[in-house]
Amino acid sequence: MKQYILYGWDGKDEKALDRRMLVRPNHLANASKLKEKGNFIIGGAILNDEGNMIGSTMIMQFEDEKGLQEWLDTEPYITEKVWEHFELKPFRVAKVE
Repeated sequence: MKQYILYGWDGKDEKALDRRMLVRPNHLANASKLKEKGNFIIGGAILNDEGNMIGSTMIMQFEDEKGLQEWLDTEPYITEKVWEHFELKPFRVAKVE
């Protein structure tokens, strides 16, 4: 499977955290489904110095570009505009023994 790392940066408007918290249950439910299928490797929130969530990092894997695109098209943090922008890069998880 091809692996990817995603950095998603939340909006900076005053409603950004409220929007994140409203959408978060759907985002986590989606991640759980992806984990069951073997697509989700690890992820979590990016925090600022005060400990507030300001973005996300996810490491994902997909068999093909179609699977990746289907996820991007349905990811709640994208569709509900929690992430103002995101960066997606090919990635390879190290095999540590």
